[in-house]
Amino acid sequence: MDIQLDLAPCGYFSISDSGVVQSINQTMLTMLGYERDELIGQHIESTMSVSNKVFFHTYFYPYIQLYGHVDEMYFTFRTRDQKAVPVLLNGVRQTRNGESVVDCVVVVMRKRIEHEKDILHTKTKLQELYQATQEANKELERLHEEYKIKEQALIKVNDQLETLASTDLLTGLKNRRFFQEKMLESLMMFQEKQRYFSLLVVDIDHFKSINDTYGHPIGDLVLGNLAGLLQTVSRSTDVVARYGGEEFVVILPDCEEEQAIGIAERYRSQVASADWGEYNITVSIGAATVVEEDTEKSLFQRADNALYASKTGGRNRVTHAAQMVRS
Repeated sequence: MDIQLDLAPCGYFSISDSGVVQSINQTMLTMLGYERDELIGQHIESTMSVSNKVFFHTYFYPYIQLYGHVDEMYFTFRTRDQKAVPVLLNGVRQTRNGESVVDCVVVVMRKRIEHEKDILHTKTKLQELYQATQEANKELERLHEEYKIKEQALIKVNDQLETLASTDLLTGLKNRRFFQEKMLESLMMFQEKQRYFSLLVVDIDHFKSINDTYGHPIGDLVLGNLAGLLQTVSRSTDVVARYGGEEFVVILPDCEEEQAIGIAERYRSQVASADWGEYNITVSIGAATVVEEDTEKSLFQRADNALYASKTGGRNRVTHAAQMVRS
């Protein structure tokens, strides 16, 4: 860790999605009274009281999973000698070295806020329960069991929130945000390990006329049915997502030009031969295979240009970007 960051005038730590501390600066260690090797590899919740853990699970985890960042959250950590340290907490969730991490910065706050008073009140109440009679101890055990149940429920809710954040509600496919994350991961794998992949951009032919003729509810039905067909035809390793409107995208891992064209043709022919009732549904597809100089933007642009060539070439066809270059 750079000395500037290690001795910065604010605390810094990085945790995995599960909450395990991966790095921490000296300012944060001094703030909490720990040595570096005492916290690296430990769960960040080891620096929290029981009530703080509840608050962390209830607000921080769901928010960071849903929005990818937390801004100016008031929070309290606990030092080695059990003293409270009120802070202003900022966090951002990002991908580094192919793994999701949460980077956090904390600034010590000199004033307590209302929810800290509630936490202190909860802590005092728990201490009173521990010191009470046997009946109170049984009640405390009941509260702990209830806490465990609620903790599991929160974990489940967090998973559901993550699913919702990455899912297109109309079609049930992955959404544009999820696709962009996977594109970056795929590009990283290509740059580090030369693992080739291809991208397909799929667009419904004459979709506007379907909406204009039959109405948007029918258009939505066509989108949903097409999404299901694309998902059925795809391989288990493929990433199928709705990019927007009537446009879909497919990431094909371990797939170069010839195989990408074959898979795209399978998508196209399956759509063309499917039973759409009174509607005539076909798709045009543009394909591109990653090359050394590609960025997320350039790869998508090459596939999109190939899609345009399929459209202008008569629709219901597949065009690979490399074919355009050779021609």
